[in-house]
Amino acid sequence: MVTDPVCKMEVEESKAAATSEYKGKKYYFCAVGCKRAFDQDPEKYVTEEKGQG
Repeated sequence: MVTDPVCKMEVEESKAAATSEYKGKKYYFCAVGCKRAFDQDPEKYVTEEKGQG
C-alpha cells in the first residue's frame, strides 16, 4: 500500500487509478483528479523532499 500524496488515501499500487513520476520517484493516485492536481503543482504535495539539498 502507498499513500496518495494529494488526498492521503491509501492506494494499492496495482489498483491505482493513475500514476505520475516526479524527480525519479513514482506516485500513485486513487483517482485521475488527484493526479491532475499533483501534476499542476507537485512541490505542494512532495513534502518529504523539501528542505533537502
